[in-house]
Amino acid sequence: MLVAPASLGLLAPLAANANEINLNEIANYSDVESIQFANSFDNDELIESPLLAGGEGLTNSYRHNGAFSATTKATFSADFAIGAVDGIGVGLPTGEAVGAGYGFQIDLTTSFIEGDELAVSIDAGNAGSGSTANSFPALDELDLNDAGDGLQVDGISYTFPIGDKTTVFFGDNTPGSKLYNTACVYGSPTDTMDDCGAASAALDAEFGTSAGASFDLGNGFTAAIGIEAQGDTINGIFTKDGTDAYGAQITYTGDSYGASLTYANIESTDDTTYYALNGYWTPESTGSVPSISVGYEMGDPNTAVDTTQYFVGFQWDEIGDGKLGVAIGNTGPISENANSTTMYEAFYTYPIHDGFTVTPVIYVKEVDNKDDQTGLLVKTSFRF
Repeated sequence: MLVAPASLGLLAPLAANANEINLNEIANYSDVESIQFANSFDNDELIESPLLAGGEGLTNSYRHNGAFSATTKATFSADFAIGAVDGIGVGLPTGEAVGAGYGFQIDLTTSFIEGDELAVSIDAGNAGSGSTANSFPALDELDLNDAGDGLQVDGISYTFPIGDKTTVFFGDNTPGSKLYNTACVYGSPTDTMDDCGAASAALDAEFGTSAGASFDLGNGFTAAIGIEAQGDTINGIFTKDGTDAYGAQITYTGDSYGASLTYANIESTDDTTYYALNGYWTPESTGSVPSISVGYEMGDPNTAVDTTQYFVGFQWDEIGDGKLGVAIGNTGPISENANSTTMYEAFYTYPIHDGFTVTPVIYVKEVDNKDDQTGLLVKTSFRF
């Protein structure tokens, strides 16, 4: 009986204060742009919202004190591959053999100012001819990761704008052609065909240090430059003893067609200059008429003989629910005094659902003075 009056006395002022609370202010808490949590170790330091599933944080502040900012995003990919190659070639078995492997990759991007991007790629996998004991060389044609089961940084770069017409990047283990816009719309799953006939001029050897820039020239024209450098342990990069490469590209893009001219100079034991011309045409509507992509590259070494390479690809973007592609081209740069070796391929990419596709591919690759290689591969890809 004595406690009840005391309790009522305490509740009375609380009720009075509650009448003064603006309930709309409470509702507005759901609209705040940043959620902050007091750090139990230091009350003066704030830890902002953590990374959400899908890669986006809650806060727009860059004062994140070790947590993720709103501009930090993560994308994940996992590929499983199985296939067999019948034929004799470098790194291949002498007969039919079935191999399987996987590749996994995490791509992280963060922006600090409008238009910039810090990108980091982390990967693992055993579906190539890398140093892993379980790798299967025949799956090299799918160009999956072969770094082994441990995650490692595969590349890092920072891209930022300078004014409205210029974009610049620098990075490590990133292609010098990062900002190129090669005129090709053929999306090959194989390593031989995905460079659209410009294997060397594409400047994607990833020597080490790289940088480049792109320029919007207006009226559909763009230009880009790029460099790559890998020095020795004594002289460093951009020296006579190092391996350097630099190049440039100019591209025109129209409503249904495009063309690009690419130049590269690769300085090594035998400096070589490359020129590549690429072009594409797309139909007004997808269906029975495919897009057409072509490429032709010429190489001019200082001491060795010249090389050439060509490519032609046809792609139907809507065949059933999937995408069909067929292509023909050289297996790589062919010297003038060597036999021309050709590769033929056909693939079909079928989406099981968003983020999950299956791609069977069959190819025949001619090997100089040896039996042709015939490969049948299937790649299952997840993107999330």
